[in-house]
Amino acid sequence: MDFNVLIIGTDANAYYMARCFHEIYHQKATLVGKSPLPYTAYSDILEVRYFDDLWEEIGFLNAVFWCKKELGDKKTLLISSNETYAGFIAKNREKLEAADFVFNYPDKELIDTLMYKESFYKTYADSILDLPATVYYDCKAGGEIPETLTFPVIVKPSNVILYNHLTFEGKNKIYKVENRAELVQTVERICKGGYDDTLILQDFIPGDDSNLFDAVVYSDSTGKVRMLTLAQIGLQEHTRAMVGNAAVLINGYNQYGGTAEITEKIRTFMESIEYRGFAEFDLKYDRRDGKFKVLEINARQGRCSYYICALGCNPVKLLIEDLIEDKHPDYGLLQDEVLLSFVPKGIVKKYIQNNDYRQKALTLWKMQRPVNPLRYKADKNFKRKLYFAKRNLRYFKDYKNGYWKVDS
Repeated sequence: MDFNVLIIGTDANAYYMARCFHEIYHQKATLVGKSPLPYTAYSDILEVRYFDDLWEEIGFLNAVFWCKKELGDKKTLLISSNETYAGFIAKNREKLEAADFVFNYPDKELIDTLMYKESFYKTYADSILDLPATVYYDCKAGGEIPETLTFPVIVKPSNVILYNHLTFEGKNKIYKVENRAELVQTVERICKGGYDDTLILQDFIPGDDSNLFDAVVYSDSTGKVRMLTLAQIGLQEHTRAMVGNAAVLINGYNQYGGTAEITEKIRTFMESIEYRGFAEFDLKYDRRDGKFKVLEINARQGRCSYYICALGCNPVKLLIEDLIEDKHPDYGLLQDEVLLSFVPKGIVKKYIQNNDYRQKALTLWKMQRPVNPLRYKADKNFKRKLYFAKRNLRYFKDYKNGYWKVDS
């Protein structure tokens, strides 16, 4: 192998990208992280280097150049696990390319239009994508909350990076509020908690978790979409910090129809903005008008995107073929049915509200072992096995006490 792989991050996303590399080459990938997380700290298939100032641009550059020197004088494939690091890579494109790093990310300006939710909804309001009805509240300026809202309303920060660094009582990743009094209290709590950017106040699209969908896209270095999926989610995480992340999904399954239309719309949109690299679409089917509303686009592979491996499309291999081997396959929509589950079967049986979906998931569970990005047979670390055994048990408590209640 005449190149190295350097993965930035220590979260679940970083772990399964290291797993993808290990599955191909049976070698340990090198990770760069700010602090230990159990996903990667308890692992025998990777090596981690920690740098306290990795969230700062200069610290990031110092870290990746230090690792490049340590790994040896080879071409180095650079993979980010989040948009912050992807932004650092894109902003320093020429400097990194001159040092023989290879990567596939769009320009920093494009990443910012996707990463900051206010910018996303405003920039692409007139695009071919269908977006939820949205208004904005400036916490810094204050003032009255618009009276035109129809409840329930979703409240979430536009600047997720700023918000994630805050700690205050009653903090949720996102909020669903049922009336104006609750909305006013929620906005006040967030602003008093130190958040001074824009809040997104958004129409709640009715339906339980099975109305949610995940799409993974890969646009190669020429700007052409080469791979696309559409998976119906049956259950999302229900804890305050994790709601919005898929817990159970089935690729190639869609109870509502319109797969060809929405996937072609995604493909056309991505090529129209000249996107490069992996992206993940979060969507929700709106039964009121029969449209798939795009909630957000992540400028990276998602936490659950590993399921494309089970569809014969290893994401690390895809990057290697594109950036190192200069191979560009024809476009493919991955339509085979694959079940992904982070949670035990007991959670699937009890908490998936959609009866037909639940039965489909349980049938697939019998036919094929569910994909779990974090459970890798070749990773034999005992602490890891113990951690995930405890995590499985904790899921029952998380769902029983989860703040995010399923709505029909």
